[in-house]
Amino acid sequence: MTSRYAIIIFWSEADDCFVAEVPELPGCMADGRSYREAAANAEVAMREWIATATELGRTIPEPKGRLQYA
Repeated sequence: MTSRYAIIIFWSEADDCFVAEVPELPGCMADGRSYREAAANAEVAMREWIATATELGRTIPEPKGRLQYA
């Protein structure tokens, strides 16, 4: 289920690593030394975000699919 959420990955000069953000899950992000590592770590973060939200009885947003940015 987690892979249906959009992940935005970018290079952070300040952190000297790739940062992966999941805009539909507030505060859900991860990093990695490579693009693939950041994406894999984001998958773990999404699973943990959803598990925590479930335990706390919070609403889990439905994936919207492709996000549009201008």
